[in-house]
Parts: sequence; structure tokens; C-alpha cells
Amino acid sequence: MTGETVELPRTEDPRGGLGGDWRVIVLNDDHNTFEGVARTLSNVIPGLSYDGGMAMANRIHNSGQATVWSGPKEPAELYWEQLKSGGLTMAPLERA
Repeated sequence: MTGETVELPRTEDPRGGLGGDWRVIVLNDDHNTFEGVARTLSNVIPGLSYDGGMAMANRIHNSGQATVWSGPKEPAELYWEQLKSGGLTMAPLERA
């Protein structure tokens, strides 16, 4: 033996359990108005204006769903809970 350390190739996701990005997805529904969706999104998602929320509401309506935020798991869980509490219809959190 030469005393060298040999690093084996990684076979698992290097991001690990909580690492990596997570997607917060809002689903289209029949009980929220465009204005209500835009207001809720702009109140919860950092940096999203009401006008940005309206654009996102249009995307949700036309596509049936939209990813409204993507990032680390902890804030994703917080935003998901806040949007759900605000009455929006949410898809389960998923890895990006």
C-alpha cells in the first residue's frame, strides 16, 4: 500500500436529503379568483409584485398549474404552507 486515499465514485444524489431545489406548485381550481391568487402570491412569495402575481395566475389558469417558487426545502415548505393557508390549491412539494 502506498498510503494514498482513493475516492470512490458517487452513486447517490450529491445534494443529499434536504439539499437541492424544491418546487412550490399552485394548481388551477374553480374557487379562487385571479385577483385572490395574485394577492396571495404577492403576499407570500418574496419579490413578487401584484402584477407578477396576476401574470402567474394567468399561467396557472392557462396551464393548469405553475411553479411559483423554487429553492431550498425549508423556505419551500414555509411558502407552500402559507399559500395553502391562503386558500390556494397546492400540488405536493417536489424536487426540482
